[in-house]
Amino acid sequence: MKWIKSSVSFAVFSILCLYVLPISGLTAQVKAESSPKSQVWQISQAFKPPKRGDPPASAGGSTRGSACLKGNKKLVPFLPPNKLGLTLAERPTFFWFVPQSLVKTAKFILLTDKDENSLYETTLTLPNQSGIISFTLPNTAPELKVGKTYHWYLTIVCNSQDSSTNPWVDGWVERTEAEASLSEDLAKAQPHKLPSLYAEAGIWYEALATSAQLRRTDPKNLRVRMNWWTLLKSVKLTPLASEKFIDCCTSEKVSRE
Repeated sequence: MKWIKSSVSFAVFSILCLYVLPISGLTAQVKAESSPKSQVWQISQAFKPPKRGDPPASAGGSTRGSACLKGNKKLVPFLPPNKLGLTLAERPTFFWFVPQSLVKTAKFILLTDKDENSLYETTLTLPNQSGIISFTLPNTAPELKVGKTYHWYLTIVCNSQDSSTNPWVDGWVERTEAEASLSEDLAKAQPHKLPSLYAEAGIWYEALATSAQLRRTDPKNLRVRMNWWTLLKSVKLTPLASEKFIDCCTSEKVSRE
């Protein structure tokens, strides 16, 4: 009988080794993966504003006369709180949240930095539903010059006779040059690393555009979603993190140089 008990005890011990030890090992792995050091990917995409002065104050961000907008949502630009973003691009991409509206026309205007003369204008055809839209300056638009700051407006044309009643937002874009170290890092980086590199360097327009591209191409990827959320949270746009992307925009160019 003793040998039977011994055999049973050995069998139980073997089973515990097969099941308990791997589970404890997995627990240790989960704890290791949840440590602050390994969670850098969750916080590395927080935007770090560059050391720049704020742009001139304006009444932008207004949604006055929003009778043509449905629901309680507002037109919102994807920008840091001071409404100024840096770009490395000759022709950057702009993003907005656009609520559903009764009209399908918006007007985008790009102005020069000091005298605010119109540099480029275009009419955008809006989608039928609310969501995040984007617009990239086309090759027909003048390229932005390094060291120059430009003021832009997006207006939803609810009333073509009285533009003062139309909801609108504005923002600023300044083109800069990448430091040599950043250029080297960008040249060798994998696509999923680009948003963090841009965000760390304070290059807002590219940080947003590359993160949005990953979000659109791999929407179910948890890491991509967390990084997108972290980026928007860092500029106080968390409520828009779950909004869907909408294909947009067709345009009719009116360019002035």
